[in-house]
Amino acid sequence: MTSLDKSSLLPASAHAAAGLSPEAQPTRRHVIAGGAGAALAAALPPVGVRAGGADVIATYKAFAAAQNAGELAVVREMFTQDPPFLWVSDGMSIWGRDAAIERMALFRSSEIWRVTPDLDRAVAVELNAGAAYLHLPLELAIGPRVPGPDRLRFLVSMLAVRKDRSEDWRIAALFTTTEKKG
Repeated sequence: MTSLDKSSLLPASAHAAAGLSPEAQPTRRHVIAGGAGAALAAALPPVGVRAGGADVIATYKAFAAAQNAGELAVVREMFTQDPPFLWVSDGMSIWGRDAAIERMALFRSSEIWRVTPDLDRAVAVELNAGAAYLHLPLELAIGPRVPGPDRLRFLVSMLAVRKDRSEDWRIAALFTTTEKKG
């Protein structure tokens, strides 16, 4: 089965005219699931309305700024100790803030290392007073000054936690993957 796209909402005759095989045509379950997803999305308030969304983005901005400045001690303090911090990167799970900082220090040995988050595409959602997630794309410039660094596109999802609203968000987990075009 293929994923739903705009053509999936057309009648079967339109699928046939478009050259889609019967296997590529959506089932009733796909249409119901798509409709349920759209209804759920419409029921949720915009991200900017969600309490804590701006605070979660501010936490990520401070995290990115500390990384770019090479302030790994500051970055370390932004990670949770309990629950143990988790970073999933390059198909590996790095558990604990010390292990994460050790790995980050290896990357920082490049002549140029800079993350540029695309905050216009960031989505922050507070799940409750103690948990939120943030999803955003970013560009990582890494490598030598000459001939110039590689510019890599990533998607980052961050899980942030706090004990209550009077505390700052802490980063409990980061999940990174390369961004695919398309």
